[in-house]
Amino acid sequence: MAHIVRVKQVTLGGGHPLFLIAGPCVIESQRHAISMAKRLVATARKLKVPFIFKASYDKANRTSLDSYRGPGLKQGLEILARIRKEFKVPILADVHDVSQVAPAATLCDVIQIPAFLSRQTDLLLEAGRSGAAVNIKKGQFLSPWDVRHAVEKVASAGSHRILITERGASFGYNNLVVDMRAIAIMKEWGYPVVLDVTHALQLPGGEGKQSGGQPEFIETLARAGVAAGVDGVFMEVHDQPSRALSDGANALNLRLFEPLCRKLRDLGKFVRGL
Repeated sequence: MAHIVRVKQVTLGGGHPLFLIAGPCVIESQRHAISMAKRLVATARKLKVPFIFKASYDKANRTSLDSYRGPGLKQGLEILARIRKEFKVPILADVHDVSQVAPAATLCDVIQIPAFLSRQTDLLLEAGRSGAAVNIKKGQFLSPWDVRHAVEKVASAGSHRILITERGASFGYNNLVVDMRAIAIMKEWGYPVVLDVTHALQLPGGEGKQSGGQPEFIETLARAGVAAGVDGVFMEVHDQPSRALSDGANALNLRLFEPLCRKLRDLGKFVRGL
């Protein structure tokens, strides 16, 4: 049975158009987050691509203790709420602890379970009870069929507004690889499947105190995922990746966002028969 997920004005999955989830990895400042949202939303509307804006108020799983984490729950959610209201766009943000779920679900349309927490039962159950749509990032340590247990935990709490996101599997030290078979396997459960192209191109811990990345392969991997049948593409985008406070090494440069979106939109229409 296909579970179509509706998030505000956006309908995800089934025979609906390819959608995009994009934004900076973390809220660096209110000014920067609003500027990024304005430009990304404008591009998505210009190209008529269903769009969800993402940014994290706290990156609790940074490589080093010294790494920037974000403005925190209260201030971060206030910034995301302003973006949601000003640009009338659905918002996605991570939750890292059961205590964050209720406040995040109040102001965000989609709450995201980070890959490293995709087996945390209490967090998944609370997310399922929250009323928000839930995006489960498949852990780098999980097979595609094992992520079904995480899906069932959320569904057991009464929610079928679930997205499943592939973001690569650990492949030796400091490397990830995407198995395109995982997309077909996870789509069998009827929930929309997303490919996180930028995190899949991380080199975790590859630069010592921070992760490296291979952004030169973003378009290649994104096109492959759309051709393989994903319902949505997730990507972190920054106007100056070399200066980003988190995950700049694998982020898409903002100037490349529009041409890539156009290619993915057109490929998605062909693959999905639209």
